[in-house]
Amino acid sequence: MSIETSYNIFESAQKQFDRIADLINLDPAMREFLRMPRREYSFSLPVYLDSGETKIFRGYKVQYNDALGPTKGGIRFHPQETLDTIRALSMWMTWKCAVTRLPLGGSSSGVAVDTHNLTPKEQERLCRCFVRQTAYSSGPEWDVMGPDIMTGPQHMLWMLDEYEAIHGVKSPGFITGKPVGLSGSKGRKEAPGFGVMIAVREALKELGLDIKKTTASVQGFGTVGRHAVQLYTQMGGRVTCIACLNHTDHTSYAFRKKDGIDFEQISAITDPFGEINKEKAINMGCECLPGDAWIEQDVDILVPAAMENQIRPDNVEKISRRVKILAEAANGPTDMDVDPVLKDREIHVIPDILANAGGVVCSYFEQVQSNMNYYWSKDEVLGKLDTHLTSAYFDVSTFARKHNLPMRDAAYMAAIDRVALACQERGWV
Repeated sequence: MSIETSYNIFESAQKQFDRIADLINLDPAMREFLRMPRREYSFSLPVYLDSGETKIFRGYKVQYNDALGPTKGGIRFHPQETLDTIRALSMWMTWKCAVTRLPLGGSSSGVAVDTHNLTPKEQERLCRCFVRQTAYSSGPEWDVMGPDIMTGPQHMLWMLDEYEAIHGVKSPGFITGKPVGLSGSKGRKEAPGFGVMIAVREALKELGLDIKKTTASVQGFGTVGRHAVQLYTQMGGRVTCIACLNHTDHTSYAFRKKDGIDFEQISAITDPFGEINKEKAINMGCECLPGDAWIEQDVDILVPAAMENQIRPDNVEKISRRVKILAEAANGPTDMDVDPVLKDREIHVIPDILANAGGVVCSYFEQVQSNMNYYWSKDEVLGKLDTHLTSAYFDVSTFARKHNLPMRDAAYMAAIDRVALACQERGWV
């Protein structure tokens, strides 16, 4: 699940944008404006460690475009974090909010750190230090942050507490992904993965397939992958392979069980970071395969739910001829150079900005609830999520069929056109 060092994710995102800009004949000035972020920040974060030494971490924040509303984006803690990664994620978040018709722009933040090497107290100091650097470029009416890779409710709560201390106000709408008992939203942890499978459900209907007769292989078993597997199995599907990362030695494994992996059993032996206990998985009847074996499984649905750039020219031919749907649960998991191959194979691609939009949609719901100080039941949240994402999928699918376009092109064309129109109407370009 590693990213090739020669791969620049932001250049890939820009290349993707350029292709769509050509298709919609975007005005040259608008094209130049939307190729780069409106604002970006990078800063040093000195953190006092329990050992007594001080360690310096590097932090980044990018607010890509706010024409449609306050920017919204996740905060990543990851050892491979770079400014270009954050640029790309904020760009994708801009399109994601636009394609799902949320009144939000896109942003992203991150720190180059491996939190496995930090104690809880050290992580708290890092969170508070991060907010001290961003407290005056963020806020409920300007830029709303939320969790992403290796961050969770406790990190969000530390950040909220620091923000409120700095500004001397109670402002739960500053950040999303908070604990449910402390201004968080019910259904928030399920939403990213459930959103993936809501889109898959609609795609299967279009293809005339019974979900109960389908199988899936999933890469990644963190928050997104785990809840995608949960909803898929609840709907009657069978997951036969799950790949995950071993955070101790940074190797990855794929666990396969041809008659189906039991969700409750596999969840019981998975840590909070999505790492499945290898020995226990083998004892429950799973075969242990190399991590990249997930892509070559003889299944109907592939769900990359880990890192970017996982389906590339060097491995796309390993995809089984049986695969009918590729649901991009991760951000940018597919190199755009392989799209023609997927099209020739008639694989129905549900692009990342649509497939994994459940997280930002529910974050928006939490933002609304926090600002109103009125909270909804879990069933109400998940019901609203289903309605919103089903509508977004139907919009993109209808546009794709009408113009004979791949789903990815249809999603990006709709999103970029909406953002460009908002910039134009505001008089920015």
